[in-house]
Formats: sequence, structure tokens, C-alpha cells
Amino acid sequence: MLEFQRELSTTISHEVGLRFSPERLTALARRQTRQVEAYDLYLRGRYFWNQLSPLTTRRAIEYYARATELDPEYALAWSGLADAYTASPINGDAPPLQAWPRAADAAARAVRAGPDLAETQSSVGLVKFWLDWDWAAAETALRNAIALDPSYALAHRNLGIVLSHAGRHEEARSAVRRGRELDPLHAPHVALSSQIEFNARDYSAAIQFARRATILDPEFFIGYIQLAQAYVQMGNSDLALDALNTAGRFSSNSKLIALRGSLFAKLGQTEEAQAVLKTLEAASRERYVPPYATALVHASLGERDAAYQWLDHAFDARDVHLVFLPVDPKWDAFRAESRFLLSSRGAGYHTWTDPLLSDVRRIKVPTLGIWILAATR
Repeated sequence: MLEFQRELSTTISHEVGLRFSPERLTALARRQTRQVEAYDLYLRGRYFWNQLSPLTTRRAIEYYARATELDPEYALAWSGLADAYTASPINGDAPPLQAWPRAADAAARAVRAGPDLAETQSSVGLVKFWLDWDWAAAETALRNAIALDPSYALAHRNLGIVLSHAGRHEEARSAVRRGRELDPLHAPHVALSSQIEFNARDYSAAIQFARRATILDPEFFIGYIQLAQAYVQMGNSDLALDALNTAGRFSSNSKLIALRGSLFAKLGQTEEAQAVLKTLEAASRERYVPPYATALVHASLGERDAAYQWLDHAFDARDVHLVFLPVDPKWDAFRAESRFLLSSRGAGYHTWTDPLLSDVRRIKVPTLGIWILAATR
């Protein structure tokens, strides 16, 4: 079957008049493994990873890892493993400090095995964005991926996410639109289009994309999370709570808990919001809970000192959710404060410090030219 696929792609290219360079033909020839079992494991990994839940992400990691054991030079399997490790702190509350080296190693192995494959370059971009916090390098890798294969929808979507968090909203819309055009029935593309509109403050469009994602996949929990946060900004608290309750039927992670606590706080239901904080505290005694989740609930309660303290914890834990700080509307009330410093370019991390504190750690992000400030007490 694998040999047949290679012959078929070559025949089609000749029929439509395409001419590939010898280097590109070599890359296509080694795109897939000759180990049939490894190929089967890779496909299973892709199936589970596309669902983006904590459980399915762990299953995807297992399948990808087994595929690389059978064929250590299988670039696509290494790429899939890198993507799954990178996504695990975002969608599954995996500890970033544990996932980071594993994701970076898998991405490096993917590039060594297939440097001229769009998938491997896209994996590098994901690691650079979510874990390395090197957004310029992330954009470069994703644009390289698109140049290698303009039809790779995931690279367009990921580029849209990077541009959105950097405040480049029109460019982000264009990139994610291309991803949807290439793969219109893929629910994650549509759901993350909602996030891009949310970052741009177009909440009506965010709701439309989120609804469309839940129609494409009624069990895709991220679509309901996107729907809930947009409803909150539109003042539709009941619909927001309904969306969160639906999301909770299909998955459970810190985003659901934190958004529920934040919503209670906005509604003036202080006791319920405090109960959410206790839930997060209890859970953190048994597993990693992103400190960002606790910071968000404190921020919604107006407890600023506590919010900044938990943002400090998030920085120390390398919490991936800090990438939302530059553009997320939930933090708009903090943007004018001296302890919440954002650059005029709207990219990177520019976080919390008290000018009266004498002990301030400064960490430079060379590619962005921005100082990250994390106060120690």
C-alpha cells in the first residue's frame, strides 16, 4: 500500500504537469516509512491527537512513540510526537517543564530525519511558540513549513495563532482562513479561528466559529470553551455556563474550572468563585494545575495582589497559558497598571513587577528584544 501511494503521487504529478526537483522527490520518497506497522501506529496517533483532549493526547503519544521505536528515522512520527508533547500542557494540563524537553527532542529528531518536510518544520514552530517563547523563530519555522508544502493546513492554522497572539490580527485571520479552506471539516481549525476572533475582540465572529466547530464535532470540548468565553464578553452568562457544562461532559482541565470560577466572580457569586479556588488548590496537591488558572479567578474577583502572585508562580512553572496575556480580553482591566507591562508591539511577555521591589529577575528574549520581569518576594 505504501509503495502504491508513492507510485500514485508520482503518476499524478506527471499527469498534471508538475515537475519536482530531485531533492523534493527524495523528500517525498522518504516521507513515509516502509514499516507497515509503524505507518499504522502513526495513523492511529494522528487520529487521537486531532481530538486534543487530555486522554486522547496521551494515547497519541503512545502510538507515535511506538512508531518511532519501529522506525527511528520516521520523520512524520517524530513530528507527531513533538506536536502531542507540545499540546499536552495546553489541553491536558501536563507539567510544561516535563513536556518541554521531550517536545524539543522529538522536534529535533523529526528535523534530522526529514528537514525538508512541512510537518517537521511546523513542529519546530509549535515548540518555539508554546514552550520556548521565541515567537520570531516560531513564525520563521511555520513560514518555512508553508513554503515547503502550501497545502499543509496545520501550518497555516498554527501561523495564525502565532500572529494573533502577537496582535497581528488581520494577518492571523488570513492565515487561519487558508487553513480552513484547505481542510474545511476539521473542527480544531474552526474552533481556533474562534480564538483568533476573540483575541481581536470580534466576539460575534468568535461565537459563529465556535458554534460551527461544535456542529462539525459535537463532542469537541474546545469548541464549547471558545463559545463560553465569547458569551461572557457579550454578557450572556447563562449561555456561557451552559457551554462550560457541555464542555465538562467531554473533558476536564484547568480551562473549564478557571472559566467557571471567573464567570462566578463576574456575576458577583463570590462564594462560588472561592469554592472554585479551593477546588484548584485541592487538585494541585495531587497533580500539576497551571497557576494561570488560579491567577485568572483571583483577577476576576478583583484580588490583584493574589493574581500577580499566581502569575509569578506561572512564570516559574513555565505555564504555557502565559502566551495569552498580551491579547486576552480577560486581562484588559490590568493593562494600565504598572505591574502589568505590555510592549507597544503587543508581542512576547511583559509581565508583573512592582517598582518598589528590590529583587527583580530579568530574563531576555533576544529575538523579540523584550524584557520579561518576574518579581521575587
